[in-house]
Amino acid sequence: MNKKNYISLANKAANLQIKELKKIKKVFNKSFVQAVDLILNCKGKVIFAGIGKSGIIAKKISATFSSVGIPSFFCDPAQALHGDMGQIEKKDILIIVSYSGNTSELANMIKYANRFRIKIIGVASKSDSLLLKASDIKLLLPKVKESDVTGMVPTSSTSLTLLLGDCLATTAMSIRKFSKEKFKIFHPGGNIGGSLLLGKDIMITGNKLPIIDYKKNLGEALKIINEKKLGIVVVVKNNYITGLVTDGDIRREMKFISKKTNLQKLMTKNPLIIGESMPATKALGIMNERKITSLLVASDKDFKKKNKIKLKGIIHIHSLLKYGFK
Repeated sequence: MNKKNYISLANKAANLQIKELKKIKKVFNKSFVQAVDLILNCKGKVIFAGIGKSGIIAKKISATFSSVGIPSFFCDPAQALHGDMGQIEKKDILIIVSYSGNTSELANMIKYANRFRIKIIGVASKSDSLLLKASDIKLLLPKVKESDVTGMVPTSSTSLTLLLGDCLATTAMSIRKFSKEKFKIFHPGGNIGGSLLLGKDIMITGNKLPIIDYKKNLGEALKIINEKKLGIVVVVKNNYITGLVTDGDIRREMKFISKKTNLQKLMTKNPLIIGESMPATKALGIMNERKITSLLVASDKDFKKKNKIKLKGIIHIHSLLKYGFK
């Protein structure tokens, strides 16, 4: 086969799925509104369940719910038969995903939910299916053409189901006014969470800060550098930043200075300072560009003054590495 056909076949499959996914709008009806209301007013957890490919999709949707602050987990219907049902409480919501709606393994979970009056949101493509008949809210998926050559492999149907889950999550996010700041709380790690971190989220503060008065000498500065283990000491006058001394500065001048040398002769005046709301990614870029391992941080209010700035914190390269920045 001509290798150019590979791209042609991929385009054909992609175009078919894109066309089929537009059918999602058929699900945006009264039942969808009821489902979102139930999720927003849930006092417990939103529990997802499904078997096979539908189970994999349900896991992904559950993970999305959790990451946007909606307590959620996936419950394997097969494991549920052996004790996991106990995780499901009356105040919870059960969202069961099954494209056919007639998967036999779901029967006992449905019976359990009905017995204890646990609300069920059913997601299936057959209105007369076991699942939708037993559900309090029925989300009927439109029939779609699968994008493989046999028309049998779950492709368009799984994509459609995942899209419905994303729409439920993003609609709830919008109603709750879920912000980047809140996302950062629930997703502190990874590239997404890391990209939302600010200087104030990762800076070193309080007693861990290496600070010394400008009248002190080098010997006293060395003691603080060794104690705080950041490789620097911030020189202040009347609590305002006036300079910076690094262990590198000391090593370079060792032959010409003594422990009694006043810090003002050695310090770097007007050191680089950033505001606390600078994104951590930008702070890392500055550190890489300048080939430095620390940045002084001031409050946003002080930073705007450009003079008489108080030290609020220090971002050290180790802090960035701790949060996964490289």
